[in-house]
Amino acid sequence: MRTQRALVIATAILAMATVARSGHEPPVYPSYYPHEIEIAAMTPQHAADLMGAGKLHAYVGRQPAFAGTPADTIGSVQSLGSLVVIRLNPESPVARDKAGACAAAGAIIRDMTARADGSGFVIHPYPVTPWHGDYLYHADLAAAAAAKFAAAGQNAGYGLKVRLEGDVVRGLLRPEWITEGTDWDAAVAEVGVRDLVASSTAAVNGWLGPRWTRSGWFHAYRLLAESILEPGRRGSVDADLARLQGGDIEGATEQVNVERDLVGSLTANCRAVVAGYTLKREYFNSGHSAGIENIAFDALEGFVSPMFLRTVKLKDFPWNGWLQLGTEKRSQAAWNPIGGFTDEFGRLMWFAIGDPAVVPSPYDHGWVFNRISEVQSTNRQ
Repeated sequence: MRTQRALVIATAILAMATVARSGHEPPVYPSYYPHEIEIAAMTPQHAADLMGAGKLHAYVGRQPAFAGTPADTIGSVQSLGSLVVIRLNPESPVARDKAGACAAAGAIIRDMTARADGSGFVIHPYPVTPWHGDYLYHADLAAAAAAKFAAAGQNAGYGLKVRLEGDVVRGLLRPEWITEGTDWDAAVAEVGVRDLVASSTAAVNGWLGPRWTRSGWFHAYRLLAESILEPGRRGSVDADLARLQGGDIEGATEQVNVERDLVGSLTANCRAVVAGYTLKREYFNSGHSAGIENIAFDALEGFVSPMFLRTVKLKDFPWNGWLQLGTEKRSQAAWNPIGGFTDEFGRLMWFAIGDPAVVPSPYDHGWVFNRISEVQSTNRQ
């Protein structure tokens, strides 16, 4: 009897649904969300062809292989690409004391400065960059670090043996310094900022956290903490990190002071130094009428962010069209909201199908309202 009653109710509901009427869709959607989002893996060459033909809205992750200068209908955005780190070999004579270590790091930075023009590399010998949301708390320390290394490397660097890791850094040093052998004084490596953020972030049911993974002080810890060999100072650094991660802070002033102290301890011995950073450029189609009218992106992750997918506004008004995205790498991670969606393709897809109430702020570690609004309640008389 219960089964028959359930079938009767379901049949009635379906019958009502078949006679439902609807008019045109609303002309404007909240967040300008597209009808359909297509994400396809493709080569940079294929992306350039499709974008030139108006059949691809954006290529996520890297630059398409344009044959020449991109057309006027092709726009671009920049975000923080990578941090370039100098790590001294603990067994090298140049790393025996602080003065020698700072002189060697300064010599490498001065040599990179002379070759940086046109390379896409920005000299910035401090781990918190202007692209980090907490940079204003470190601007004076960054300026002091630039002055220190400019002076430290004036009379050093002769006979250095340097290992290189990464394509960008290969053209930034004089050839006679570069070595591939086991006897080396310093290693210069390029570390992707997106990898630092993604590998430390957990995505659960639309929540991306912890939010401090986007902070410059946390990136400084990830890049430089292993260079601290003194147990006492390493213990102090880890204690500051635990306070910042655990929220054991009283007020904004103490928060800033602890962050500055942490980065100051990480950069004190010169055994590991952030020499500067690169910027990543991503391209999109802005042509009429198959292009993008409005766009937002993340300062650290570019288009691989909820902010991009929640604000992209196509010119196909009023229905907003079908968003077509390309990415170079195919999906390799598991597709589940708990332990999966961890690669570039999967993260982009999860940002598309998820619908959280708030999305990460594109410039700092805060949040931006997505499907809710902040209102002040009033008492009704």
